[in-house]
Amino acid sequence: MGILSWIVLGLVAGLIAKLLMPGRDPGGCILTVVLGITGALLGGWLGGTLFNIHLGTFYDPRTWGLAIVGSMIILAAYRLLIGSPSRRV
Repeated sequence: MGILSWIVLGLVAGLIAKLLMPGRDPGGCILTVVLGITGALLGGWLGGTLFNIHLGTFYDPRTWGLAIVGSMIILAAYRLLIGSPSRRV
């Protein structure tokens, strides 16, 4: 898959990760998209490098699963590092 496919996949994976991990996040829709794209790239790298999973085509369920899991990892890390503005005192 090309980089453009990973960007489109990341956009959708970021939205799915946000639906699977509800709650208030600092940032808006654009930040969610950026986190999704970063997560898709992370998921693709983790799957290919660490677990030796052959990435398939755009419509392959393994590719989508890796992108969504990567997006959830990035979103969780972002929440831990940045946190919610209401929790800051």
